Amino acid sequence: MNTVVITGIAAATLIGITPATAQVAATDIAKPTAEAAPAAPAAPALLPALAGPLAYSATPVSFDAGPLGKIYVNGVATGIGRFQDHVVPGDNKSFADVSNGQVIIQKVDGIFQFFVQAGVYSLPSLGVPYTRASRLNELTYGPVPQAFIKIAPTSAFSLQIGKLPTLIGAEYTFTFENMNIDRGLLWNLEPAVSKGVQANYSHGPFAFSLALTDGFYSSKYSTISGSVAYTIDPANVLAFAASGNTKTTTKSTFATGGVLNNSQVYNLILTHTKGKVVLQPYIQYTHVDKLPFFGTTATDTIGGALLAKYQITPEFSLPARVEYVSSTGKPGGTGANFLYGTGSEAFSLTVTPTYQYKMFFARAELSYVKASHTTAGSAFGKLGNDRSQTRGLIEAGVMF
Repeated sequence: MNTVVITGIAAATLIGITPATAQVAATDIAKPTAEAAPAAPAAPALLPALAGPLAYSATPVSFDAGPLGKIYVNGVATGIGRFQDHVVPGDNKSFADVSNGQVIIQKVDGIFQFFVQAGVYSLPSLGVPYTRASRLNELTYGPVPQAFIKIAPTSAFSLQIGKLPTLIGAEYTFTFENMNIDRGLLWNLEPAVSKGVQANYSHGPFAFSLALTDGFYSSKYSTISGSVAYTIDPANVLAFAASGNTKTTTKSTFATGGVLNNSQVYNLILTHTKGKVVLQPYIQYTHVDKLPFFGTTATDTIGGALLAKYQITPEFSLPARVEYVSSTGKPGGTGANFLYGTGSEAFSLTVTPTYQYKMFFARAELSYVKASHTTAGSAFGKLGNDRSQTRGLIEAGVMF
């Protein structure tokens, strides 16, 4: 039985809490004049959260729903194309597919709020085979991948119940949310969507969250996760997040990796934003105890990544990501296979130039994964013995 004590965190944007901002003294506010034009209302903070460089419309579609108040509707329609070398059996050297066809409906203010995201999607990720959107819905989170109600009696406290985005990691679930098209190697070891309940609280520069969920979408409600974020100054946010299953579960499906669902995951994430530059270094550690049901011994992974973005012009940006992750154990041993066999290691480099004009966007991506200390048959290529894979991707579409 695994027991975890969690004091947690992830960036405040992961949990729907806005970090506290510096107070401005009344004497520092300029008095309005007759000539001064009224300031335009700020766009609401809509979900799903975006790491950039893509952005929602500054004037999202909304309508008055009577007693419910203002309802916002936005959506994403995108397509993806890929070519790659050293293809594993069951994958394709090149293909095209829908990466997002989703409508998002939400209420973002008042005591009662809600969020519903529905449609088709794919979840491309480095170093693993691709599953088409038409098949992925039934294998993972269904046609409504995220949906929850939110009770917010005060501006500092809220409670969310439903299908929730994870508190873990620096990358989000869907392509349009992230700096890169493919999610990274560390993302492959993290939960993405969990069912359960989550409490959020903010005070001054701190934002806290604590959740009881089914972890890797197992429908076994025994995973505790938590997060705490500290806004150091307007340019820097430091976050710690942790998640772990309080008991051993044996469920293993496409969406619920049996070993991963029994793992503990810890993150330390720094987000630095200054002018045209965003830098997000983070460290991730995972641990899983001996699991006789799966025939594996205790195993750890340790990894690190740097996500970065440079805004060249208002329309054009250059995101990039570099990662390294290693696992314990001897190649061919009985430890859990988190990568390309027990004891394997992997490195990745990804560059994703991106262009967005109003609701339209297009981006290209080049990525490289290099594995080492692999187990025969567990890496890339027809026989699983190639140790690298290079990919080229394009994604284009609309966001409104």
